[in-house]
Amino acid sequence: MYYTIIKKLLGEILQEYIEKIESAKTLKALEEVRIEIFGKKGILAEQFVKMKTIPNEEKKEFAKNLNIQKAKLTALFDSKKTALIKAESIALMKEHAIDVTLFNGDSTSGSLHPINETMNKMIDYFVSMNFSLEEGPLVEDDFHNFEALNLPDFHPARDMQDTFFFNDKKLLRTHTSPVQIRTMLSQKPPIRMICPGTVFRRDFDITHTPMFHQIEGLVVEEGDSVSFSHLKYILEDFLKYMFGEVSVRFRPSFFPFTEPSTEVDISCIFCKGEGCRVCSHTGWLEILGAGMVDVNVFKAVGYKNVSGYAFGMGIERIAMLMHQIPDLRSMFEGDVRLLEQFR
Repeated sequence: MYYTIIKKLLGEILQEYIEKIESAKTLKALEEVRIEIFGKKGILAEQFVKMKTIPNEEKKEFAKNLNIQKAKLTALFDSKKTALIKAESIALMKEHAIDVTLFNGDSTSGSLHPINETMNKMIDYFVSMNFSLEEGPLVEDDFHNFEALNLPDFHPARDMQDTFFFNDKKLLRTHTSPVQIRTMLSQKPPIRMICPGTVFRRDFDITHTPMFHQIEGLVVEEGDSVSFSHLKYILEDFLKYMFGEVSVRFRPSFFPFTEPSTEVDISCIFCKGEGCRVCSHTGWLEILGAGMVDVNVFKAVGYKNVSGYAFGMGIERIAMLMHQIPDLRSMFEGDVRLLEQFR
């Protein structure tokens, strides 16, 4: 008799909460109903406490019925929550929907930045010549950036680098040459590699920026099988690939990490060697530096009885010549008027 009365009252109470669940219009309102039903102080918790007052012979039946009602409420709550989530998602999508009719058919696609475009073209050439692609960290130490490249402490050529130093004797790499050192320390000859990447120097004017890009190459083989003529051939072929039919000349120069060293020029692509303002009326444009790897560099990495050559060039320099861009700084200013010309 006592159980029958409790069961009737429970049915009336639960029906009230069933109606609350069904009438909830938002997830917030539904959550409030959930707390009233399933919370620590909710209606179900109260009913389970009442089991203490029910005669023992009726407790089992009461608990069974209460669990059935709890399962019904849980299923109803989950179903309502799923429906509300879906409805709110649809409403949110409608609120943020894009009217595609607002866009006309004249929209244009983007393009690669001229630096990336030039870099990719350079990489394509050397990869086709069986050069591997190597990378290294932007933050370097003195050994990899200077000492191993035959630039010991107080070497005057260090002053030419205008380096960004950190307090812990680390630095922003001033060239991609440290990648050559890291490659030689981790691999044995033969090596045939290029290392394109970002470098940093404290300089900023019409032809210099604090951050720019280089691509360097290195070839090392055992014995004396690598000669300057190999270097000369690969650079001449590369420059004609980049600029078309140009004349190439090699001038003696000095770099601490190569001996002999050379600077490489091409005939002016603007005046065809006749002489103009761009080439300072010489008919030639300096394009890159190269040479045979100095023996001290091989000693620093523990190589013996090997020969090799190395070369390096600025990617911005070549991009400016290819696209006739007069100011290096415009490469980094993001001026749409310049960039949209490369679509």
